[in-house]
Amino acid sequence: MKTVRIYKSYDELPEHWNHLGGHDLFLQTPYLKALEQATPKNMQCFYMGVFKNEDLVGIAIIQHVRLYLKEMFRKTPASRLRAVLRDMVSRGLKGQVLVVGNLTHTGQHALCFDANEITQADYFELIFKGLQDLTRDIKKTENKTIRAIIVKDFFKEDPIIEDPGIFRRHQLNQVKVQPNMMLFVDDHWLTMEDYIADLNKKYRDRYKRARRKFNGIIVKELDIETIQKNSKVLHQLYLNVSNNARFNTFVLPENHFYSLKLQLKSNFRVYGYFLDQTLVGFYTLILNGKHLETYFLGYDAEHQYPNQLYLNMLYDMLEFGIENRFSTIVYARTAMAIKSSVGAKPVPMVMYLKHTNPILNAMLYPVFKLMNPTQNWKERHPFIETN
Repeated sequence: MKTVRIYKSYDELPEHWNHLGGHDLFLQTPYLKALEQATPKNMQCFYMGVFKNEDLVGIAIIQHVRLYLKEMFRKTPASRLRAVLRDMVSRGLKGQVLVVGNLTHTGQHALCFDANEITQADYFELIFKGLQDLTRDIKKTENKTIRAIIVKDFFKEDPIIEDPGIFRRHQLNQVKVQPNMMLFVDDHWLTMEDYIADLNKKYRDRYKRARRKFNGIIVKELDIETIQKNSKVLHQLYLNVSNNARFNTFVLPENHFYSLKLQLKSNFRVYGYFLDQTLVGFYTLILNGKHLETYFLGYDAEHQYPNQLYLNMLYDMLEFGIENRFSTIVYARTAMAIKSSVGAKPVPMVMYLKHTNPILNAMLYPVFKLMNPTQNWKERHPFIETN
């Protein structure tokens, strides 16, 4: 007998949860605890366990998110048609949404099952049943109606979506999202000098110019006490960047970085940029097996351009990855051109979307298709070409 059970907190999770999700730090209870204790105010975390008799054979991360119109699409230039479509999407999605996935990070960090114990079709059927149960429970306990369901984010070749019929049966539309910018570390890069040697002259000069523009900035890793002491400053620097995003569904709370450091310890790193002992920028990293996941960052806009803060952060993240023998630097979405200038490649991704109103659901796919921009940025090619 196969069943699905819903949990409202990490401390309710069944035995063997960490074993089943052991390949991904974002599925582990230390991370889930950190997120629960420092979650955005419009987000609530749920978890699903799929059982075969009494054995845990599948897990899923669910987030109940309250979306507000004014916080979704920012005031950015757009054509008249795109502005109308954007308004349609934001009005259609605003309200209560269930996300199968993690809105705070790019990638598929929500779904996992033991293929030796349960088929993919049975696993997904139970997850969708759990979503129906959770929708009813939210309506009963909070009097809130779930307006949409989102399942995110998948690489196009991800085996977990090799059967699109599973999603079609539940009326979910596949939509393209921005690619995940990933830098695949070459085996012969043992130091940053090896990487620099592979750059062509234009980008080697760009690297040297960026480093010169540091102009006395000192980079330091922040320990947990320093993170806690500087929580307000870190949060404000983060907001400087977050508030300029074109699209956003949440704002991290002030204690977010402290909570992650407290729970993840050495698997979460915070690096601060100091100018005359003043913190003017920072970036964060999550160490996830062989993948170095770049996380949130922030900076003082006054120093961003003259000191090339953002570009220098990208180089510093890469240097950490090379020196610590990571296979991949996951730079995630946004700022695709500048990320490609350091060597990251765009890897296509999709998500699945469903509005609970059948009429609006039928409209969402063509609207998203029209809204989906063509590649309006030019990919850079920083390395020396080899025959």
